[in-house]
Amino acid sequence: MSRPGKIKKRQTKPDPLYGNKLLMRLINKLMRDGKKTVAEKIVYKSLDLIKNKNLDPLTVFTTAIQNISPKMEVRPRRVGGASYQVPVEVRGERRISLAIRWLIFAAKNRPNKQYHTFSEKLAAELIDAYNNTGEAIRKRDLTHRNAEANKAFSHFKW
Repeated sequence: MSRPGKIKKRQTKPDPLYGNKLLMRLINKLMRDGKKTVAEKIVYKSLDLIKNKNLDPLTVFTTAIQNISPKMEVRPRRVGGASYQVPVEVRGERRISLAIRWLIFAAKNRPNKQYHTFSEKLAAELIDAYNNTGEAIRKRDLTHRNAEANKAFSHFKW
């Protein structure tokens, strides 16, 4: 059973302060219960914290997302009775989605002792990702290592 037509992907509007679509995707992903203004405040506060450290917030953000973005991942593929982890290249939209998801997850898991607000955690994670360190970068490296380890099954590609 398949759908009769192709669904058009909705375009994200750029965020009001910086005019950046990627930033709006982060805000939308961070949003809970439809409270976009709360999510915007958190993101803009973290960008202000980055600005206070004499760094360009947009450059830090875009570079961090590029650094976190995975190039390869593994997808399960059933062949006969067995399920194999087949390494595949990650396409554009999914690459950015994974990067944003990992960034938020890594920021949430930062210890509360050092940081008081989520904005501080997000700013710290963005700066770490900008410098190619931090939990989100470790997640990317783990994904790449997993794909490398399962290279033997790459002939099972779709």
